Amino acid sequence: MTIVILYACSKGNGELIGVQGREEWYQPDPFGMLFIPMGSYNMGPSDQDVPYALTAQTRTVSVQAFYIDQTEISNNEYRQFVYHVRDSIFRKILADDNEDLLITVNEFEEEYDEPILDWYAKVRWNEPEIREALEPMYYNPAERYMNRREVDTRKLNYTYYWIDFRSASKRSNRDALNGPEGARHAFSLDRSKFIMRDVINVYPDTLAWIHDFTYSFNEPMTQNYFWHPAYDDYPVVGVSWKQATAFSIWRTRLLHAYLAELGSPPVNDFRLPTESEWEYAARGGLDLSPYPWGGPYIRNARGCFLGNFKPMRGNYIDDGGFHTVKINSYNPNDFGLYCMAGNVAEWTSNAFDESAYNFAHDLNPDYLYDAKDEEPEVLKRKVIRGGSWKDIGYYLQTGTRTYEYQDTAKSYIGFRCVMTYLGRAKDDNL
Repeated sequence: MTIVILYACSKGNGELIGVQGREEWYQPDPFGMLFIPMGSYNMGPSDQDVPYALTAQTRTVSVQAFYIDQTEISNNEYRQFVYHVRDSIFRKILADDNEDLLITVNEFEEEYDEPILDWYAKVRWNEPEIREALEPMYYNPAERYMNRREVDTRKLNYTYYWIDFRSASKRSNRDALNGPEGARHAFSLDRSKFIMRDVINVYPDTLAWIHDFTYSFNEPMTQNYFWHPAYDDYPVVGVSWKQATAFSIWRTRLLHAYLAELGSPPVNDFRLPTESEWEYAARGGLDLSPYPWGGPYIRNARGCFLGNFKPMRGNYIDDGGFHTVKINSYNPNDFGLYCMAGNVAEWTSNAFDESAYNFAHDLNPDYLYDAKDEEPEVLKRKVIRGGSWKDIGYYLQTGTRTYEYQDTAKSYIGFRCVMTYLGRAKDDNL
């Protein structure tokens, strides 16, 4: 039975004192993330526009406090997502015939409309009947290489949801006249209209290593880069913008489920950084520096390169790398963030428009566009930042912006997540 406490019935002392009995709360630092304080900075080029692209102009913007991953998301971290999707599908198949793998009621003994999977229920994976039930998840014998029984990665699809707050906030959707007084009510329409759903295959495009480069031998990277332990701490690549977005939503659900077990309130969602957040974090508090490490040079005092990119006339190994390097390589910037320039370029949440700096707000600048599959390719452009192991030094600059299409995956693009801080600044919670 659910107990509801009616505070309105309590007279109290007749004064406005707020709801009593609420515990003090302090935001825990998410594992692997660093706190970036709120601030203002000059967003845009700190140096000449080498290709004369005219896609960015210098302007002062302000950014709210947030957390950001100290490193790019690694192969092993993204593999946790892939394994979760795989195990969820496996358990769902088995649960169709075994209700012991389902949870049908919640903590208040109310039945779920749709039962959820019981992740703690034991499954004897080697039993013949279980192997037989899961056989459709594996490549059929005609597609098997060297007769290996491997999971068909084409079936690792993840269904995820989000709320389209921007559509909900439009005046035509937000306001509706009700009653003779003409009172306005938020969400007067069916709220399900703004709950968006998508399905995405989560397995990285391992063939990106080959199709990105013509007449280049990269088969060993295609065969080993994502799954081999040797590359566990290297940045995940071959991940599209939609896959990175799905990962952020899954990561949010993972943390919120844990916090719920502890009886703790949820925190803000994980997500891809906006352009302004990414650049602010990359600058590390050095407002006018063209590179994350400060100064106009890409070598240190000893003549060593400070990032993983394409130096000189194409001597890929001169910076200590070849393709990608480990996510904690080189020195961090003054915020403590690794590889904000080079290694892999990084997805941001923003759509790319050459004139975005002219119309975006200067308070948490953000330009979003949810392009549908049938829409023109130009609307599917998403901003990438930071340059990669195959780019020249210009693309390593903190103010340089370029783009890639949201439904493509490249061997030189990865990502990291951010989370908006709950409050103004950390000092407020001391």
